[in-house]
Amino acid sequence: MVGVKVKTKFDGGKVMRAVKKGNITSLGHAGAAIRLQARHSIRKGAKASPPGTAPHTRKGRLRNAIKYAVEKARQTVVMGPDVEVAGTSGKAHEFGGRYRREQYPRRPFMRPALEKVKDRLPAFWGGSVK
Repeated sequence: MVGVKVKTKFDGGKVMRAVKKGNITSLGHAGAAIRLQARHSIRKGAKASPPGTAPHTRKGRLRNAIKYAVEKARQTVVMGPDVEVAGTSGKAHEFGGRYRREQYPRRPFMRPALEKVKDRLPAFWGGSVK
């Protein structure tokens, strides 16, 4: 009879570092895809868009204000209009509300962008850990 002895060495810390690195990269790709979809939904136009559709922009500030950032410590991605670029107009459009003494109806652009991209999100994590 032949005996075989096998020793394996498992480095759990190395695996967790690889998973964390892959997750951060994938979050960045997901944030970029959602941001791009939201930017494409905002069209240039002088007239206001109908309520319930993505807003129009005259100068492109709202479209250019959409940013995303990956928080590595919390393993999350944060995205939306940058308040320093477009003020709180993004919030007024997305949820409805007042901005510069005018009432804005809901014209969501971030939530529909997430809904359009959600089927592609799992692919960003596929093969992220090697």
